[in-house]
Amino acid sequence: MTEVLWNRMTAAELRRASDEGAIVLLPVASTEQHGPHLATGVDTFLGGEVCRRTAELVAKQKPVVVAPTVWMGLAEHHVAYGGTFSVSIATYHALLRDLCDAILRAGFKKILIVNSHGGNSAALTALTTDLGRELEAPIATTSVYALPHKHGAFAPVLEDQKGVRHACEAETSMMLAFPDCVRKDKFAEAFGPKVIESPTAQPLLIWKSFKDVTPSGVMGDARRASAEKGETLLTIASKLLADELIAGAPWE
Repeated sequence: MTEVLWNRMTAAELRRASDEGAIVLLPVASTEQHGPHLATGVDTFLGGEVCRRTAELVAKQKPVVVAPTVWMGLAEHHVAYGGTFSVSIATYHALLRDLCDAILRAGFKKILIVNSHGGNSAALTALTTDLGRELEAPIATTSVYALPHKHGAFAPVLEDQKGVRHACEAETSMMLAFPDCVRKDKFAEAFGPKVIESPTAQPLLIWKSFKDVTPSGVMGDARRASAEKGETLLTIASKLLADELIAGAPWE
């Protein structure tokens, strides 16, 4: 199998990949609380895993490389629980600019930022425009769950929800691919509100801590999770993104 992970490739192999016009996937995530039952690296593990699986599918058709995952993001709303890193938007902008610049200076031309943390989404929508202008490069962004949500592809797999929430049935199921990071003895406590109004539906907005919404740190019900569901969800997310990249999206 062709190696797709940047940090497992030599400099010469990466130069060859850039000469071949490889796409670079840049996973961006967070390190934050995920309820009483999941490790704080959920977004980092899942974002990296979906990108790896996606790249292995794409590599059968065209060259692709997965950059190391950015493990910090915009997570101020989780800080009250402890165990959470959060950076400012200015820091996040500077970090992504420098990372994308490094990828471009390594000879690559196409960068897709792949987000696995909801708190990064609004900033990435704005920052991608700035990054493209500042670096004069066609930098694109997506979420690991954007295509599954668009196609309703997760809903038939899940019992209590249609998509991904937080430390929920979906995330917990997928994290069972990393069983050492799941505390099954805490499942009885791993539930919270199932529905929260989308911020975009509110005419007046004010910042709130996630802890004010769900004291457990969970949005949904992790007690429904299973490894079988998780494998299916990871496969769906990876294949949908791979199909788009093989078809030339979002650059063609």
